Amino acid sequence: MLVRVIDVPADDWSFATAREPARFGVCEVNGAPGVEHAVGARGTLCSISARHTTRYLHLFDPGAPHSCLRCRQRAEAAPTEPSAQERLHDRVRAAAQGKVRDDLLAALRGGAKVSLWINGPSASLAEHYAGLDELTDGAGPTVEAFGAAATVDLARVESGPWRFIVVLPADGGGPFVARGPRDPH
Repeated sequence: MLVRVIDVPADDWSFATAREPARFGVCEVNGAPGVEHAVGARGTLCSISARHTTRYLHLFDPGAPHSCLRCRQRAEAAPTEPSAQERLHDRVRAAAQGKVRDDLLAALRGGAKVSLWINGPSASLAEHYAGLDELTDGAGPTVEAFGAAATVDLARVESGPWRFIVVLPADGGGPFVARGPRDPH
């Protein structure tokens, strides 16, 4: 079996070593443009109330020269967050037991690449991102999951010869896992 080198995680990969820096949204203080602040739950990390700010649709970059110094320091000191692999692993554990689920859990623990994780209308995700016709194991319940919920999260994981898909219904129902060959042609 050939595996692309880019898909092989480091030997020392673990959930602990793969943790990511905390992420924050961005805002500017109304009337004081040019300095970006990190947005927390109730305002900026440097304690400016959210009602005095305008939010933007990108993430705070602590290394940017136009970022607030106090927000930068607090963002860098914030606890790290679980990687995509760890977050998906925690969700997939609730799926029906079986070989596909167990293989996916093992792949995630080993650092398998989460190549896609999006949410949206079930029909659109099924049509454009799931590759349902290429699934060989667990396809039936997974296809039904797309039909049962208006919106879902869809995750795609690549590991060895397999492409796994995980459907996470927006209503909080259990996940559905299926897989097929990475390159069916």
